[in-house]
Amino acid sequence: MENRLTATLTGVPFPEAADRVRAALAGQGFGVLTEIDMTATLRAKLGVEMEDYLVLGACSPPLAHRALEADRRIGLLLPCNVVLRATADGVLVEAMDPELMVRFTGRPELAPVAEEAAARLRAALTSLP
Repeated sequence: MENRLTATLTGVPFPEAADRVRAALAGQGFGVLTEIDMTATLRAKLGVEMEDYLVLGACSPPLAHRALEADRRIGLLLPCNVVLRATADGVLVEAMDPELMVRFTGRPELAPVAEEAAARLRAALTSLP
């Protein structure tokens, strides 16, 4: 099993790619709770330069609630981080496979929630290119 879900946007400026990802996530019921511009943060705090790198903290409240009802430790994995980073091939979009929740907790009752979250994230990423 792959531990991440990925898509690559080619020929798209980074800000537009970020807008597309936000819209694709919204289309699958995810809200973006946090945005961390790693490029700007590391530049400001350390004076270092790196490629465009953005972390979006995405959450589907109904799925988060179901997961937390099954195991409160799931909060350690929330929200679902979706990372965008500039590469030579375009903008790479990555998300952790939510099915890792089941392995992390050892709670098989989380499988339906994890499968639904994974399906929604896959659909969002598939809609991008």
